[in-house]
Amino acid sequence: MSRIQAEPFIADEEYENPAMITDFYEFTMANSLFLHGYKDTVMVFDMFFRKNPDDKGYAISAGQAKLTKFLLNYHFTEKDLIYLRYKGMSEEFLEYLRTYRWKGTMYALPEGTVCYPQVPMVRIECDMTGAILIETYLLQTMNFHSLIATKATRISGLSTHTPRNVMEFGTRRAQGASASIDGAYASILGGCIGTANCLAEMQFGPDVPAVGTIAHSFIEFFPTEMDAFRAYAETYPDNVSLLLDTYNIFDSGLPNLIKLDDELIAKYPDDPNKRVKSARIDSGDLAHGYKRLRKALDKAGKSYVKIVASNSLDENKMADMELYENAHFDSYGVGEKLITSATDPVFGGVYKLVAVKTPEGEYIPKMKCSDSASKAIIPGKLMAWRVFDEEGKGQCDIIAMDDEEIHAGEKIEVINLDPDAFDPVKVLTPVSVEKLLVPFIVDGELVRELPDIKAKKAYIRDQLENKVWESELRPQMPHTHYVDLTHKVAETREMMYQKLHGGTIR
Repeated sequence: MSRIQAEPFIADEEYENPAMITDFYEFTMANSLFLHGYKDTVMVFDMFFRKNPDDKGYAISAGQAKLTKFLLNYHFTEKDLIYLRYKGMSEEFLEYLRTYRWKGTMYALPEGTVCYPQVPMVRIECDMTGAILIETYLLQTMNFHSLIATKATRISGLSTHTPRNVMEFGTRRAQGASASIDGAYASILGGCIGTANCLAEMQFGPDVPAVGTIAHSFIEFFPTEMDAFRAYAETYPDNVSLLLDTYNIFDSGLPNLIKLDDELIAKYPDDPNKRVKSARIDSGDLAHGYKRLRKALDKAGKSYVKIVASNSLDENKMADMELYENAHFDSYGVGEKLITSATDPVFGGVYKLVAVKTPEGEYIPKMKCSDSASKAIIPGKLMAWRVFDEEGKGQCDIIAMDDEEIHAGEKIEVINLDPDAFDPVKVLTPVSVEKLLVPFIVDGELVRELPDIKAKKAYIRDQLENKVWESELRPQMPHTHYVDLTHKVAETREMMYQKLHGGTIR
């Protein structure tokens, strides 16, 4: 009997192919289904989440641009096939993957859309292989981008209509290099004005500007703090920003700042741009330090010097300083609390099979029931709609079947998704409606122009300022956005739950 000669798999720390960012069970499932003749079976999956980060009243959907580019470039290399052979995948499946390209359809919320639990963020319709194997990358991308963009809207003050100048300083505390890049991007979407990460600006351009000045080590290097300040000012006379707390803010840092600024005035009397622009404090009681610094700088005739704060800040600390101590810093540098969303570091989005398409074109609903009714998914090929009130604010989201239409001015009876709702059935007459899921990719082809970062940032701001109920933006005990089902969706879900699990959902 002849032996099959196979090239051995050899690990390579430098190798990268995003298509291989998968959980191994995705390959075991796809290989088995392939061998059982389901290669061309079309599946429909929904990605959604079950609760808002930090139990707040909303989230921001982000990551669609990166996901779109991933799907358009989806492929496997010879090295991937060697590895998968080593892991026991069939030769027939490997030969299929050799020329495989992603030819599915992706509908999603436009990047930056305010979103809510249970409402689909992404809908994938694709052949079995392309539907199953993208799960991990899709979830990783959408979960992390959405998590950080959401956190950034709170830290930057967009959610409370008190915008702050926040710089994202978290690169060194991020969970790896890719998280630092994606986190910088998502932070800018959420309202930050810059990032410490140089590679982020190189990748995304001037809309993600890299910012920064000096660290304590620069000042420690020189014989005196004043020597360090002078050296920096000589190098960057148009951008003199000083760190005051290396030794002592008020006994050393502040007097040296005033002295340096006086020297700049004497040296450049006719150039007001060559002055000390800002002073940063990174330790101690920041609010108390701000008030003392502001008073001292104003008294010295240097009211133009801005004051910057850093040191383990988040939205709660900044709000406390602003509201209770009247300490309004001109800008903030926020690191680990933003790049890791430290108060709630898991977005929790899931990717679930909701329908299978028959050869005749019919969509057969599929459902994971669970022992918990709250985890029973919403089956069927779905579409999400947003209903707006007379003020243009989002009144509720309605989950419908894809073939259903909701029209402004026409009454519709809906079922409240909340099982604890006192009045589960409501009748609405929408003032205006918006179909939330829009096509990005259809049959493997890009069909939507991807907006630039500036446009997405403005889109997020506009929604939070003009299209979301104020009660949903409350930092404490926010209103829960209404999510409703059409009768067709609710009846399908109830019928399948009874059939598969027994009992009723409510």
